[in-house]
Amino acid sequence: MSIQSMSIIHNLKSATYVFSSSSSSLRNASTFPTQLSFKVPIFCSNSSPLSRRIFLPSVSGIWDALTGGGNNNTHVAVLAIRRGMSLFRQGDVLGSVAEFDRAIELDPRQKAYLWQRGLSLYYLDRFEEGAEQFRLDVAQNPNDTEESIWCFLCEAQLYGVDEARKRYLEVGIDPRPVMREAYNMFKHGGDPEKLVAAFSNSRDGEYFYASLYAGLFYESQNESDAAKVHIVAACQSSYGQRSDDYMASLSKVHCLCRNWIFS
Repeated sequence: MSIQSMSIIHNLKSATYVFSSSSSSLRNASTFPTQLSFKVPIFCSNSSPLSRRIFLPSVSGIWDALTGGGNNNTHVAVLAIRRGMSLFRQGDVLGSVAEFDRAIELDPRQKAYLWQRGLSLYYLDRFEEGAEQFRLDVAQNPNDTEESIWCFLCEAQLYGVDEARKRYLEVGIDPRPVMREAYNMFKHGGDPEKLVAAFSNSRDGEYFYASLYAGLFYESQNESDAAKVHIVAACQSSYGQRSDDYMASLSKVHCLCRNWIFS
């Protein structure tokens, strides 16, 4: 690999990509074989934060473009990830993991970036595997706030909250105020009600994320009634109902897995 290629790869790991929210045609185009796996913040033209999870992942396409590599397995692996994401959105969590695992078999490079697999593993109560997946993700992207939180959520189920907090993954500063507050709440302990109140009059996406992570915090404390209130509220928010954000789908899957009515 050339020095120039190595430099580009290094820069890709920390770069912020900017996309228009109208890029659905690009996301759905069969001629576009890969998408970015880097879950960095995405901003639209009015500086309203969008989720890092709208776009499909595949680090291999970037590597292959730079090194001149690439084979059919890479393309098939990306298709498996897309199927896995679609199955998860439909509530077929077990089927989604099967597709994500197939992608890894086809192209092992995918594993270190498959945050979607970690989310699915959480809902299958496969917490040790989920924590491993999120730790791999953070090792590749040390600024990923949400992966740190989800690793905590897995390890809280395995070891308890106190031990999970000792193992908490340190990451960089998230540009989204709501996620900075959520990160600190999970790391140090805090009041989920204050998190929701702080963003109740903010952009709908911020209210959604505050409600979602407030509910997840309560779940880590085994307070299921309070968790239900906030995660159902996240589902019922206009962002939760209308957004293509993968996390909006996750809030619905969470309710389905817990047998909570959300609409």
